[in-house]
Amino acid sequence: MSDDDPRNMRKIIHIDMDAFYASVAQRDTPSLRGQPVIVAWQSPRSVVCAASYEARRYGVRSAMPASRAARLCPQGVFVPPDFARYKAVSAEIHRIFHTYTDLVEPLSLDEAYLDVTTNKAGLPTATAVAQAIRADIEAATELTASAGVAPNKYLAKIASDWRKPNGLYVVRPPLVLDFLSGLPVARLPGVGKATEEQLQALGVATVADLRGVERQVLLARFGRYGQRLFELARGEDDRPVVPHRPVQSISAETTFEHDLPRALVISALPALADQVWRAAQRKARVGRTVVLKLKTADFRLLTRHLTPQQRPRSAAELLECGQQLLARVPGDAALRYRLAGLGLTNFVEVADERQSALFESAEGER
Repeated sequence: MSDDDPRNMRKIIHIDMDAFYASVAQRDTPSLRGQPVIVAWQSPRSVVCAASYEARRYGVRSAMPASRAARLCPQGVFVPPDFARYKAVSAEIHRIFHTYTDLVEPLSLDEAYLDVTTNKAGLPTATAVAQAIRADIEAATELTASAGVAPNKYLAKIASDWRKPNGLYVVRPPLVLDFLSGLPVARLPGVGKATEEQLQALGVATVADLRGVERQVLLARFGRYGQRLFELARGEDDRPVVPHRPVQSISAETTFEHDLPRALVISALPALADQVWRAAQRKARVGRTVVLKLKTADFRLLTRHLTPQQRPRSAAELLECGQQLLARVPGDAALRYRLAGLGLTNFVEVADERQSALFESAEGER
């Protein structure tokens, strides 16, 4: 990136740890190094949390059913997840980030955006900052990280994947359009299979093709997202790095050992309500909307939402809302469910909630 570019562009780094969960397991158990490690509970209903690069060569991927991973990679070494350990390593990595900038936006335990338009270390370029961070991470944790450096978040995230694992790629401002032109449109954020098919119907396969489509055509076909596509095709992304993103939702879910009818799913709700409520108690904001999530035996996803007049104020009230939502699900006796989840969303500040309640009370007195 041209860090001394006369235009006052942001300098953004996207850091992504390499096969984080699997790499932590290989680091802590030397006999696993070089082995195809699959992080998952080895049960018929489990899914893969992560796979080492050795396992990925066999086609193993995150979110894949563990049973399929075992078929693709019979010699794979299954390791159960250890989230307490991952969180501890992640905290160490984030301490390193903050030695260079306070503008750090975590995306997950193993990746984050950093705005290093100015940096605490006084390094002359964003590229130098990325190199220093990667070196510090490896020295402190014995783990490798890949990084993308670019004028905005969208480009930096794509770039961090360019030379994985243990790579660094820099998208310099004058070369943004060249960098994007040959990319398939499926690489753009928000372009799923359905959108990709609609774009193909317009004759669009690459970002260069997309750049040739008029804005009005994209707006007519995709609505508001058409404007976003127009901007992405030109490498535009004005989103700032947000270091303290407020909580938006809290949820818990469980995958059943055997598919269950709706009448038995209700038995899973108390534990889920308790788990969500304990997590919510650690947050300064409060959730007003309860969400029930169900996945059928054939992997169809069902969700139901409820915003009661008074938000849930205990695990028992949260459970009651979850039970009400479950009662709204069609009572097909033949339908079976493999997963249930319960969550809170629509979070607001406590002060905002009180103000809203006072306003509603005053309205009622008129």
